[in-house]
Amino acid sequence: MTDARMTYAAPFDAGEYEVRPEWIDANNHMNLAYYTVLFDQATDAIFDVFDVSYAYKDRTGCGTFAVETHNLYEQELLLGERARIVTYVLGADAKRVHLAHEMYRLKDGLRAATQELMYLHVDLGIRKVSPWPEEVLARMQAALDAHSRIARPEWVGRRIAMPDR
Repeated sequence: MTDARMTYAAPFDAGEYEVRPEWIDANNHMNLAYYTVLFDQATDAIFDVFDVSYAYKDRTGCGTFAVETHNLYEQELLLGERARIVTYVLGADAKRVHLAHEMYRLKDGLRAATQELMYLHVDLGIRKVSPWPEEVLARMQAALDAHSRIARPEWVGRRIAMPDR
């Protein structure tokens, strides 16, 4: 179990990934669904640190539900290319955690995609939102404190809209 007093990397390094053949679409680049798959794996990595992983669900009967996401695609990723994902903790309260991921193409360091998302803590027995256990919220708050010392990504809070005519 992770101690809330530990030092949290800011941003959190969620790992390195390689584009697989089955992720390639008709445009010969990674299909948008697989950016989300990789971002989900990055979420799993930080949830492991917070101790709200699959083992947490089995132990407590509680889990996390994504309730909102926003992806932005900036550079394509091709077959066999490698990418690294970093994660920011943007907010945490009694029942929610607000995260952001950035995916960087390793060959040139360019940002390939971003994802901003909000998760809720849910009691899976009654399928209702419930408060985080104190020790989980303490870990999230400690990470949030570390992440509040670095610049917030400029793209956070974007919305989709057509220009007014």
